[in-house]
Amino acid sequence: MLRSHWPLFGLTLRTGRLTLRLPTESDIAALADIAAAGVHRPTERPFLTPWTEGGPESRARNVVQGHWEDLATWSADNWSLGLGVLRDDEPLGIVNLRARDFAVAREVMTSSWLGLPHHGQGFGTEARVAILSLAFDHLGAECAVTEVFQDNHASQGVSRKLGYRPDGISRDVREGEVVVSDRLRLVRADWVPARHGAVSVDGLDACRSFFGLEPKEQNV
Repeated sequence: MLRSHWPLFGLTLRTGRLTLRLPTESDIAALADIAAAGVHRPTERPFLTPWTEGGPESRARNVVQGHWEDLATWSADNWSLGLGVLRDDEPLGIVNLRARDFAVAREVMTSSWLGLPHHGQGFGTEARVAILSLAFDHLGAECAVTEVFQDNHASQGVSRKLGYRPDGISRDVREGEVVVSDRLRLVRADWVPARHGAVSVDGLDACRSFFGLEPKEQNV
């Protein structure tokens, strides 16, 4: 079984409506189709990396290639966990948790996307709650950071609702122009999991070393 060699395939998060896990081959094909159909309105440009700005075939290929890249380049010191967001086994999008030197820094970054038909139904917030629960309640994160364009009001609203606070700005160059993002930070003291609904996490013990963590001590 693949998970015996790569136990991250056994890591599963569940909320009231959603299941989050590493995509299977059929899941990633479905997610590529979702990206090809569109993950934001044509007039919007919500991502610093312009992975959605090509045609449908380009968007689909970027999803597949990004998934493979995350797996192929994974190390305990530099990892990117892209979990498929599913409802009743139907893929809706991807939520990503990534970190460098997590065992020491205890800081993670989050990002996500959902297919356009799944916007406005609370799925993005629910998926973010699940991935933050993994980070804070199970991996021992001290803070979570996200960067959001100042005109991305939906993502800004989700972050602030979950307790993120302003943490400055980031200035980057995209296609020869400066773009400004608000940097938002959620610290452990402001994370109140009970406020956002229950999240169950299964299969973590087998892959703690993948996050640079020691095995969980067993009660004798």
